[in-house]
Amino acid sequence: MSSSGHGHTPAAWTGVIIAFIGFCAAGVFIVMANVAGFWAGMVLIGAGAVVGGLMRAAGMGQEPKRSAKVAPATVQPQEG
Repeated sequence: MSSSGHGHTPAAWTGVIIAFIGFCAAGVFIVMANVAGFWAGMVLIGAGAVVGGLMRAAGMGQEPKRSAKVAPATVQPQEG
Protein backbone atom coordinates (compact mmCIF):
# COMPACT_ATOMS: atom_id res chain seq x y z
CA MET A 1 0.00 0.00 0.00
CA SER A 2 1.06 3.52 -0.64
CA SER A 3 2.25 5.42 2.39
CA SER A 4 0.46 8.59 1.26
CA GLY A 5 -2.98 6.93 1.00
CA HIS A 6 -3.58 8.53 -2.39
CA GLY A 7 -6.96 7.51 -3.76
CA HIS A 8 -7.94 5.09 -1.02
CA THR A 9 -11.32 6.69 -0.31
CA PRO A 10 -14.94 5.79 -1.10
CA ALA A 11 -15.19 8.82 -3.40
CA ALA A 12 -12.15 7.76 -5.44
CA TRP A 13 -13.20 4.12 -5.69
CA THR A 14 -16.76 4.98 -6.72
CA GLY A 15 -15.70 7.52 -9.32
CA VAL A 16 -13.14 5.16 -10.86
CA ILE A 17 -15.53 2.19 -10.93
CA ILE A 18 -18.25 4.23 -12.69
CA ALA A 19 -15.72 5.61 -15.19
CA PHE A 20 -14.30 2.12 -15.81
CA ILE A 21 -17.76 0.74 -16.55
CA GLY A 22 -18.31 3.64 -18.97
CA PHE A 23 -14.96 2.97 -20.63
CA CYS A 24 -15.79 -0.73 -21.08
CA ALA A 25 -19.26 0.06 -22.43
CA ALA A 26 -17.91 2.65 -24.87
CA GLY A 27 -15.31 0.15 -26.07
CA VAL A 28 -17.89 -2.57 -26.65
CA PHE A 29 -20.28 -0.25 -28.46
CA ILE A 30 -17.58 1.21 -30.70
CA VAL A 31 -16.64 -2.32 -31.82
CA MET A 32 -20.34 -2.99 -32.48
CA ALA A 33 -20.53 0.29 -34.46
CA ASN A 34 -23.30 1.57 -32.19
CA VAL A 35 -22.85 5.33 -31.97
CA ALA A 36 -25.55 5.93 -29.36
CA GLY A 37 -24.12 3.25 -27.07
CA PHE A 38 -20.62 4.68 -27.47
CA TRP A 39 -21.78 8.13 -26.39
CA ALA A 40 -23.72 6.63 -23.48
CA GLY A 41 -20.44 5.10 -22.32
CA MET A 42 -18.72 8.45 -22.68
CA VAL A 43 -21.44 10.05 -20.56
CA LEU A 44 -20.81 7.40 -17.89
CA ILE A 45 -17.12 8.31 -17.86
CA GLY A 46 -18.04 11.94 -17.17
CA ALA A 47 -20.61 10.86 -14.60
CA GLY A 48 -17.86 9.01 -12.73
CA ALA A 49 -15.91 12.24 -12.39
CA VAL A 50 -18.99 14.15 -11.24
CA VAL A 51 -20.03 11.50 -8.70
CA GLY A 52 -16.48 11.26 -7.32
CA GLY A 53 -16.31 15.04 -6.99
CA LEU A 54 -19.69 15.25 -5.27
CA MET A 55 -18.74 12.47 -2.84
CA ARG A 56 -15.47 14.25 -2.06
CA ALA A 57 -17.39 17.46 -1.41
CA ALA A 58 -19.68 15.48 0.92
CA GLY A 59 -16.66 14.47 2.99
CA MET A 60 -16.01 10.98 1.65
CA GLY A 61 -12.74 11.89 -0.05
CA GLN A 62 -9.24 12.63 1.11
CA GLU A 63 -8.81 15.91 2.91
CA PRO A 64 -6.56 18.36 1.09
CA LYS A 65 -3.04 18.47 2.46
CA ARG A 66 -2.07 21.75 3.94
CA SER A 67 1.36 22.97 3.00
CA ALA A 68 3.75 23.15 5.92
CA LYS A 69 5.14 26.55 6.73
CA VAL A 70 8.83 26.58 5.94
CA ALA A 71 11.10 28.41 8.33
CA PRO A 72 13.25 31.04 6.68
CA ALA A 73 16.79 29.88 5.91
CA THR A 74 19.47 31.02 8.33
CA VAL A 75 23.16 31.30 7.64
CA GLN A 76 25.30 28.97 9.74
CA PRO A 77 28.94 29.88 10.34
CA GLN A 78 31.38 27.41 8.88
CA GLU A 79 33.69 25.63 11.23
CA GLY A 80 37.42 25.49 10.63
